[in-house]
Amino acid sequence: MLRSKESKKFLTIYEICIFALLGTIMYCSKMLMEALPNIHLLGMFTMVCAIVYRFKGLIPIYVYVFLQGLLSGFSLWWVPYLYIWTVLWGITMLIPKNIPDKIAVFVYPIVCGLHGLMFGTLFAPVQAIAFGYDFNMMIKWIIAGLPFDAVHCIGDLLAGILVLPVAKILKKISYKR
Repeated sequence: MLRSKESKKFLTIYEICIFALLGTIMYCSKMLMEALPNIHLLGMFTMVCAIVYRFKGLIPIYVYVFLQGLLSGFSLWWVPYLYIWTVLWGITMLIPKNIPDKIAVFVYPIVCGLHGLMFGTLFAPVQAIAFGYDFNMMIKWIIAGLPFDAVHCIGDLLAGILVLPVAKILKKISYKR
């Protein structure tokens, strides 16, 4: 009887702890890599959360987003964080769950890198609304940011190489219990 009630819980105590830890690790990794503009492990962690925890993977992502706002200030730059990481999570969710490792080793870094390349474009609508840009001005803003997005793409592509091994480790420790 106790077992059936336990299995109906949305989150276990273990998941609450692991999600808080993952969100905090995401935030700390971002802060540790602040000296390298647009280079971080957030895309990798976002993809890993989607692969390992599926829908529940949004929880550590939003723990990170909340920590980012809480500790760096809830300002206009923070608003796109409410959806930018969800876009990557959603794209990762569209990748088949049982994709062969030989394919995943290429797909995961490419998806991660493309998200980095699209970061400025995903950010642009909030900037346009906040600063009253028309469509042409928003496109100019996106074009001006392309060099930064290119650096972001390369960093995320390299970080994406870690998606498969980190996901395997996290699956092993999360579901071995």
